[in-house]
Amino acid sequence: MVVTGRLAVIAAVAAVLVMVVLPSWVGVVAMTALLALLIVIDASASARGADLELARADLTTVRVGYEAAVELTVTNRGHRTARGMLWDDWPDSVRADRRTHRLKLGPNTRTRLVTALTPAGRGDRAAGPVTVRLLGPLGLAGRQIRKQVPARVRALPPFRSERVLASKVRQLQQLEGRNVVNIRGQGAEFDSFREYVAGDDVRAIDWRATARASDVLVRTWRPERNRHVLLLLDTGRYSAGLVGGGTSGSAEATRLETSIEAALLLGGLAAAAGDTVALLAYDRQVRAEVRTGSGRGLQPKLMHALAGIVPALVDTDTEAMVRAAVQRARRRSLVVWFTGLDGAMVEENLLPVLPVLAQRHRVLLVSVTDPDIATAATHRASTPEIYTAAAAENLLAERALVQESLRRKGIDVVATSPSRLPEALADEYLELKKSGAM
Repeated sequence: MVVTGRLAVIAAVAAVLVMVVLPSWVGVVAMTALLALLIVIDASASARGADLELARADLTTVRVGYEAAVELTVTNRGHRTARGMLWDDWPDSVRADRRTHRLKLGPNTRTRLVTALTPAGRGDRAAGPVTVRLLGPLGLAGRQIRKQVPARVRALPPFRSERVLASKVRQLQQLEGRNVVNIRGQGAEFDSFREYVAGDDVRAIDWRATARASDVLVRTWRPERNRHVLLLLDTGRYSAGLVGGGTSGSAEATRLETSIEAALLLGGLAAAAGDTVALLAYDRQVRAEVRTGSGRGLQPKLMHALAGIVPALVDTDTEAMVRAAVQRARRRSLVVWFTGLDGAMVEENLLPVLPVLAQRHRVLLVSVTDPDIATAATHRASTPEIYTAAAAENLLAERALVQESLRRKGIDVVATSPSRLPEALADEYLELKKSGAM
C-alpha cells in the first residue's frame, strides 16, 4: 500500500482542526481513525494490478544519436478505472525522455504510452521493470506493483559516411559505364580490341588479331563484377585505442569505431558494385559475423552485426584469425583487414601470417592513424615540444618504412586519420576496380 501527498495535506488540516475544535486525546484518536478508514476505503477502491496487461515490441532499432519511440501498451481488463502513475525504467545510457506517464484507464480499455530513447552508444540495452502506482478515487492511497515487460533497444552504428556513399556509387557507375583497362590480370573480363597507343602495356597486344589486321591491336578488359570481399576486423586490445578527430561525432573515438564506419561505407559500395561481402570480427574468438550478403539487404546485416561488438582487452591471435578467414573465404577474395601497422605489431603479428593470406587472396591492410602524432611533429616552440616532436617524427618514419615494406610484398595499405579513412578506403576500392586488380 502507498499513500500520496494529498493525504499528508489532509492530515495537516485535521491536526489544526483538532487543536482548535477538540484539543484532546479523544479528538486525536477520532481524527486518526477517520483518516485510517479513508485510506482503507480508497486503497480498496483502486484498480488491481493483476487486471493490467502490459506489452511492447521485443526489439526496437535506432541509430546512435537518433531518437526512437518505444510504445508500451497498457490494457485494463478489470471493472474499475485504473488511475495513477506509470514509470518506464530504462538504462541511463539510452537517455530516456518522458518515461513517467499519468494513467487514467477505464474498464476494458487500452492505451499506448510512448517513451523517447536516444542511445549514446552502440549495442543492446534491456528495459528495466515497469512500475505502476494505482490510486483510489480519492487520490489518498493505493497499490504499487512492478512488472517485467521484456524489451530491448538496439543502437546501430551512426554511419555518418552515408552521405559519401551516394557520390562514390556515382563514381562507380561512371567507372563501369565508361572505363576499360588494358591490363591482363586475374579477375578481369575481356571487353574488346582497340588500336595500340603509346603507353599501353605491350603484354596486352594480341598478336593473332594484329596479324589479321592492318594495325597493332590490344585487348581491353573491364573490371569483373560479382567478386568477393571479406571485411576482417581486429577487435583486440589495439582497437580500443583512442584517436583524435574521429568520425563518431566526438573529439576522440576508438580505432574500432572508425573501422566500423569505414567498413560500412566499403560494404555499401561493394554491394552497389555487385560484389558479395562477408564480415568477420575477431580477437581470440568470433565476435561478429556476416557470412555473405549483397544488394540492398547487406547494409542492415552489417549494421546489426556490428552494433554490439566492443574491443576486447586481449592481444589478438592473428594466426587463428587468418585460419578463420581462410575457412570462410574459399574463393579468391579481396580481404580488407582492419588492424594496426605499428612496427612491433607488424613484425610479431602480421608478417608471420600475411604470406598465407596473400597467397590465396588480394590483401588490403587498413589502419587508423592518430592525427595528434602528426600535429606533435610540427610543434617545436619549447624544449619539451622538441623532444615530443622528435619522438613523433621517429614514429612516423617507422610507419612509413613499414608501409613501404608491405607494398613491396604485394600488400596494399590504406593508413590515414579517422576523419579521412572511410573515404580513402572507398577510393582505394574504386582504384582496384579501375585497374582490374580485383
